[in-house]
Amino acid sequence: MERAFHLLRVLGARGGEAGLSELPEASGLALPTIHRLMRTLVTLGYVRQLPSRRYALGPGLVWLGDRAGQLLATWARPALEELEHAVQETANLAILDGDWVAYVAQVPSRHRMRMFTEVGRRLLPHATGVGKAILAQLPDEKVLEIVRRTGLPGFTDRTLTTEDALLADLAEIRARGYAVDDGEQEVGVRCFAVAVPGAFTPTAVSVSGPSVRVTAESAEWIIPTLAKAADELRASFETGDA
Repeated sequence: MERAFHLLRVLGARGGEAGLSELPEASGLALPTIHRLMRTLVTLGYVRQLPSRRYALGPGLVWLGDRAGQLLATWARPALEELEHAVQETANLAILDGDWVAYVAQVPSRHRMRMFTEVGRRLLPHATGVGKAILAQLPDEKVLEIVRRTGLPGFTDRTLTTEDALLADLAEIRARGYAVDDGEQEVGVRCFAVAVPGAFTPTAVSVSGPSVRVTAESAEWIIPTLAKAADELRASFETGDA
């Protein structure tokens, strides 16, 4: 069973599909073992075989993902509510989903003018606070694998669109302990994000809002509050209690 889940994660890391010949090196498993496990996963609906004979993640994972996402949101909500109450800006939780970041839980700000990203939305990681906090948890080699598949499109004139610029920013994030999206995804929006330690998959929590309220100077008091929320989330994920 452990090897079957490992293969699913390998497929996910490769953008959701791969040829059989690619999997031994990527997974460290022998080809006969991979072939046997893939037949089982296809039968269960967790993997499907494409007309090209390549293997792709299957529809059976959608149902599991929906249930897991709902449970994750339930666990996360108390910590996000406390974070929004303290900062009075939108609180978000996101995970690495293949080459993307997916928003899995959110508590919107009480302000009329607020930032809102739909739960379930997937964005490229290089241009978001949560995305960069997540990428900073990975080795540079893995980061480059991801961005070479997705590209580094610019969404504003502040988006980091070169590998060197992104890697330099990730080094700064690791050193200071938090990420900043300073209008890189959307003009006039600032986001602070920190990693959630010990999560089952690279995960980050953030607060976001208009840059006139979420100023660069506000990091001094927002970041400790974010770090506290990340610790609470880690504890709730470990125990299953929130």
